[in-house]
Amino acid sequence: MRRKALVGILGVEAAVCVALRILQASLTGVFTAAMAFPFEQIGMGLRSLSLSGGLGNAAAIAVYCMVSLLPVAAMLVLWKKRKLRKEDGLLGVLSAVLFAVLYLMINPGFLHSLIGGMAGQSVGKAILGGVVYAVLCGYLILRALRLFIAGGTDQLVRYLSVMLSLLQALFVYMIFGACFGGLLDSVSSLRAGNVGNEHLLGVSYAFLVIRFAVDALPYALDIFIIFAALRLLHEMRTDRYSAESVAATERMSRFCAAALVATVLANIGFNLLQLLFAKSLMILDGSVQIPVFSVTFVLAALLLARLVAENKQLKDDNDRFI
Repeated sequence: MRRKALVGILGVEAAVCVALRILQASLTGVFTAAMAFPFEQIGMGLRSLSLSGGLGNAAAIAVYCMVSLLPVAAMLVLWKKRKLRKEDGLLGVLSAVLFAVLYLMINPGFLHSLIGGMAGQSVGKAILGGVVYAVLCGYLILRALRLFIAGGTDQLVRYLSVMLSLLQALFVYMIFGACFGGLLDSVSSLRAGNVGNEHLLGVSYAFLVIRFAVDALPYALDIFIIFAALRLLHEMRTDRYSAESVAATERMSRFCAAALVATVLANIGFNLLQLLFAKSLMILDGSVQIPVFSVTFVLAALLLARLVAENKQLKDDNDRFI
């Protein structure tokens, strides 16, 4: 995938995440949990359709069955194209799960007997959505594993590029979904806990935004690191022993090291700044980030840089000897 197209897709994902988080904050009855999307909304739509009359009820049942049977339909398509694999059986499991989950989303009152309360219903919907995503992700992972094992070197490079792009999508969600959602929740909690003192909350709001930036910074830097890794893969597919490959590897390793330094300094700076303004803050956050992923990525990048440079040197030595 071209860089511009990938950037565009990630931008659209960021906008969708922000919109969903804002809707979740403003329409609590429609967007109760991120994990419940879109099953909660489908269930609400089918419930409204069912209550509209006899014809609407029949249409709701038809749509309910069609949506739930989509994984089975996909399995039948695969069966016509090739021999079914063991992991394809999870598509049948996914259909069964969808039947149950959508039924409970259409009739959320049954969740009260299991969990109870409005907060419990929200948690229950999140759990139901999590079950669907767990089965779906499990199938995709097992399917990808089979492709990885059977793939050649060029195919593995392409698969790795796809996985890195998906990892970027995950980081975009972490920034504009999880971190931004946490910011909105913190702002709501701060406002609710200081009714009558809204004029004193300016500095606290500013620090919540800074906290959001500090939390999101590692994910943002990881997105740029992956862009560097994708560039490296492109160079290595062209010629793994070229000077461009070595240069791309060195650039990625330097960027990884700089990203780790920036993450550590940002966390230190926030905690020191919070200490200086502690008397003016209505909320304090003393969390400490341990960037294990960034440290691991730096080590992997440095090791890869060494290996690529050594392999090129060995090739150059062999070419001179020949």
